[in-house]
Amino acid sequence: MDLDIEWSDLFKHTYTISKTNPFWNELSSSNPFVHDIAASNRNENNKYFSVLKEKSYLFSKVSSDRDSLASSGDELNIDCLLRKSSTRRSGRSKSVSDFLDIIDIRRSNPHKPTLQKTTVSDMTCLQIDREAYKMAWLSHRQLTRSCLDLEAMSHSPGWAQTQAADIHVVCKLNHEGGSVQLPDSDINVHVPVGHVLPGEFQEVGLRAILNPPSSFNNELSSTVSPLIELTLSNLNTKEAIFLEVKVAAKVKNDPLSQVMSDIMCFFSLDKEGPFKKLENCYTYQDTIQVKLSDLSHVMYTVIAVQANKLQPPATNVWDYIHRTVSVGIYGPKYIHPSFTAVFAVFGHNYIPGKLTICDIKKGGKNMPPVVFQLWGKHTFLLDKPQDLNISLVSCDPDFEVKVEDEGKNIKEEELKTGEMVRQQFLFSMLGCREMHFFVFLVQIKVSKSRQITQFHVTTPDPAPKLSGIISRPQRLQKRKEIKSAPLLLIPTVKYPKFQDKILNVNTYGVALKTVLRQNKIDYLLEYFKGDTIALLGEDKVKAIGQAKIKEWYVGVLRRKIGLVHCKNIKVISKEQAMDTTDSELTTRNLVEQITLPFKKLTYIYSVVLSTVSESVYDWRALAEVLGYSHISLDDFNEVHGDKESDRVAHVVKRLKEDCHANKKKRLFLYELIIALLKIDCQGLVARLTQDTIILTSAVKLGKYWRELAEKLARLTKQQIEAYEVPHQGKSGAVALEMMWKPAYDFLYTWAAHYGDSYRDVLQDLQSALDKMKNPVTKQWRELTGVLILVNCMEVLRASAFSRMEE
Repeated sequence: MDLDIEWSDLFKHTYTISKTNPFWNELSSSNPFVHDIAASNRNENNKYFSVLKEKSYLFSKVSSDRDSLASSGDELNIDCLLRKSSTRRSGRSKSVSDFLDIIDIRRSNPHKPTLQKTTVSDMTCLQIDREAYKMAWLSHRQLTRSCLDLEAMSHSPGWAQTQAADIHVVCKLNHEGGSVQLPDSDINVHVPVGHVLPGEFQEVGLRAILNPPSSFNNELSSTVSPLIELTLSNLNTKEAIFLEVKVAAKVKNDPLSQVMSDIMCFFSLDKEGPFKKLENCYTYQDTIQVKLSDLSHVMYTVIAVQANKLQPPATNVWDYIHRTVSVGIYGPKYIHPSFTAVFAVFGHNYIPGKLTICDIKKGGKNMPPVVFQLWGKHTFLLDKPQDLNISLVSCDPDFEVKVEDEGKNIKEEELKTGEMVRQQFLFSMLGCREMHFFVFLVQIKVSKSRQITQFHVTTPDPAPKLSGIISRPQRLQKRKEIKSAPLLLIPTVKYPKFQDKILNVNTYGVALKTVLRQNKIDYLLEYFKGDTIALLGEDKVKAIGQAKIKEWYVGVLRRKIGLVHCKNIKVISKEQAMDTTDSELTTRNLVEQITLPFKKLTYIYSVVLSTVSESVYDWRALAEVLGYSHISLDDFNEVHGDKESDRVAHVVKRLKEDCHANKKKRLFLYELIIALLKIDCQGLVARLTQDTIILTSAVKLGKYWRELAEKLARLTKQQIEAYEVPHQGKSGAVALEMMWKPAYDFLYTWAAHYGDSYRDVLQDLQSALDKMKNPVTKQWRELTGVLILVNCMEVLRASAFSRMEE
């Protein structure tokens, strides 16, 4: 939906938004990203809008340890570089880490949260009707706008995760079939061999809707599964498919119960019904398997226990079954001095890992939907629907549950509906002690006297103390198709073998003049008239030279890689080149040269460690290219390396230790990037590159970030101040040695709206830095070197890895 639209026209509709956005009246004072939008409601002549408002792809992941700032050049600890920041933090800065941590999309997870679907016809309609498209865009962004109210968040930091999530899985199966399982559930679809013709594929989608149809819950019937949505892409099938579900009940063994009740599966092509009973069902205790023959692109199934009639003393279908009740405890990803936990009861076995709450009210105002993480779960038998009393008790003296929230009730009628029922409990910390995780007790009683069950729940850790250092979203990892079952949490990846051979170059340039510089400039080539220079691609790089910004090609001459001014060469083809001996280069030399900038870039070790361990799926491949091929599985015993990510982390830590022991000759980040390029992890390298460049640029800029913010995003003085407020000291100003923090916050926010276009981020940052009054890029050339790196990735992959192995 990348249409060229004058978005300033869009904000004429802000009057309509103000009626539905609970934070609208406070936007101008608390939200630096949407200040001008609120202002435009009062002044329609304001036509200048920040680029940060056009696409608010805001922050993604908080680093686990901001204190571990290190430079790959000097390996200094942050305490040696920076004065400790003030401990007097506003509520805004306390909650920003949680605010930044919008749901992680783990690359190791085959399923992925999805947003609202847009059909082709809808897209066509919106593209034709410009005004309709604008309003659709506004409607889509409205929730996010509401979520960015920093002032409202500062009142209750525990409500900081505000992106809706919907878990489902889609798998692509071939002629050989397979099985698809909905994550965190006992819901499976089995596709037999020969379901589709050889050469064809079937995409199977599974989604669980928590609240089943209300028509199935009464005295004679009770649902024991969620409403299951099953989607198929290919209806040209030869075989039926099978749905297997573990349900929340089983019929009692006594003869009367066996005769009077049964577990049944109902089927519909519409979410609202009507539903028909399926005959091809097989039930074994609490598991039911159903054969689905009449297939459609979208199907809905629900499983219920039904009684023919009630024979006294039975008063409900529950009297004929052993009914299991599942409960889940949900809360924010990080705990805060004040946070809310949610107790949820489900009428089925499916307890989702994330729960979206849409009807939250704080201070009499409606809050945006909030996504809570699953902290703990428990199941127990309940002989009949009855009133339940729920109480949460803190086992830590530093925390307490709000008095009016200590005990809450769930009514019998609510349990009978089969829908999810939830209660909220507010926790708060006593005094000004150090934040830490703690344990609390959950008690479920039928009455004040009789207790059914109890269990303990451990909270997650508190949010990181420093919130300015954050890592980029995992944007560069493409969604992988799952071709067979069972589903794997970590995809099986075979990394290609790096080949050291001569680069395959198709384009050359002949130097039209001699260029020799008295003062050598890093990453710029020198050459004589008539030299034949190998060009590593036809993309141009914009960067400052001796004094002016110019366009350059990435070239190779005399085994050195660098930039050559476009106007100084004549581009020729491979066939036209006379002598290319001086422009030959091996893939090994290419990797070693294009990674040179990483010797001087600043990085956060903890972020690099977690990013690499989550993104590399074969520790042996990484160990081999790092020179640790002698490491065996026995070496992982003491670090409990039972997971692949733990083993990868062990290899990375080993490299860090070896480099630290020999600082003069070895540099950790430089060697790690070389290794990742040699196993063709270019997406991971691109992400680490952008992370380190943004951090290093922030450190280099210091107080001059304000000038850059005005050039890049046209930020107003008020918006710039909003970035600096969380980092102000006791004097009310940001110390010079702390200026890199708001600079980083801004640069990350600015880069986020580019999405996957990391090349554009680096190039636009280079251009903006070059245009400053006193460009830091005249002395600091590592950003130019990184632009050479990203422009050489394609030729490296084409030359260093055979197509067969890829």
